[in-house]
Amino acid sequence: MNEPRARSLLRVLPARVAGLLALVLALGLQPAQATVDPQVALTTWYRLVLELVRHTPTYSPPVAARAFAYLGVTAYEATASGRTEMRSLAGQLNALPPLPTRAPNLGYDEGVVLDAALAEAVAHFFGNTGPTGQRAMAALKARMGATAAKGIAPDVVARSRAFGTAVAEHVVAWSQPDGGAVVSNMGFPMTWTVNDQPGHWVPTSRIVQQQAPLLPDWGRNRPLAMPGGAACPLPPPPPYSEDKGSSFHAEAVEVYDVSRHLTENERTIAAFWSDDPMLSPTPPGHWISILLQIADRDDMDPSRTVDALARLGIAISDGFIGCWDAKFRHDLIRPVTYIRKTIDPAWEPLLTTPPFPEYPSGHSTQSGAAATVLTAIFGAPFAFTDSTHVDDGLGARDYPDFWTAAHEAAVSRLYGGIHFRSAIERGLEQGACIGARVNGLRTLE
Repeated sequence: MNEPRARSLLRVLPARVAGLLALVLALGLQPAQATVDPQVALTTWYRLVLELVRHTPTYSPPVAARAFAYLGVTAYEATASGRTEMRSLAGQLNALPPLPTRAPNLGYDEGVVLDAALAEAVAHFFGNTGPTGQRAMAALKARMGATAAKGIAPDVVARSRAFGTAVAEHVVAWSQPDGGAVVSNMGFPMTWTVNDQPGHWVPTSRIVQQQAPLLPDWGRNRPLAMPGGAACPLPPPPPYSEDKGSSFHAEAVEVYDVSRHLTENERTIAAFWSDDPMLSPTPPGHWISILLQIADRDDMDPSRTVDALARLGIAISDGFIGCWDAKFRHDLIRPVTYIRKTIDPAWEPLLTTPPFPEYPSGHSTQSGAAATVLTAIFGAPFAFTDSTHVDDGLGARDYPDFWTAAHEAAVSRLYGGIHFRSAIERGLEQGACIGARVNGLRTLE
């Protein structure tokens, strides 16, 4: 069997931003190849984006998820415009107006269209990345664009590039008023008044910037598929109590006891799914990475790949909006604060607690949304191997289906000492609700 068309490209991708320029050179297609396969253009740009997310300071998980959503819609619409079996998302996603259409009876090259659309979209959504990332984007655009033009009539190239760019510009314009386009001070408000009543979130870091929580207004952003941030509400967490007989205290004891008796496998799981900003592609990027690995392994058709990337991007983006809406409604104290106050003042969790309220777990909500969407696309059981962190020295992990991976991602936060049990379980439920709304979209006919 021949090697899948994208695999040889993906195999050479380095893991560190220091290798971004080398990455672009390695991604250059073979000189004998006359055109750019749309699937290769798609996966090449997405692999670069995973590295840009890893090394762009403002790309916390909610911000990264937003970028993945709009990139997915861009790739989907650029592809759908040339395929009768694909239905536009215009009129289905909130406030998305009709997309540009192709001129009738004129030729377009699908690889050039998709490459131009992604080059324009990536340049916008990662416009604040550092100098190395800027050079990498420019180099990949030039190298891929030159390769894509080989053997194609100049008028077709020009028309295809103009159309792909127009699709991206349309999506960018649509994204601007959603509430998440501008992230100042890395997402931390300049002023913040902490609720001093018992049970509410208080800062868990000594970093001055993190005396305010990350992106407190993110839950008010315009979602893509659900009508609003509160569309999948949660029941309240257990009532706050310092009584040793209370359910709240029992959840804290569980976190404390688990942390003191972690197995080696549990430590590995906590590290594998930690996906810290600036050290990884972030939690949403982890799920995008899983999908790209499946697309490569199964030699997926471009139309199916862009459909899956769009749906997954929308699900994780809406997942963070729904999760952040709930987090700041409940404003719940973190385990590290409660345990040090009521159980053990010297306790240290395995992982560093993120700077925002506890309930629900962001890992759980976005993983539940991802598993719901990916299961609808691929079915169950659907076995896969996740090699996202092989270059980070964590090895690969095997899963029989997406929900097994989602549950592991969720419980990893218990092992890390970051979340109570209720935040994990309710987060998965919220994610399933959000994913179900995404599954209602009509895409491939």
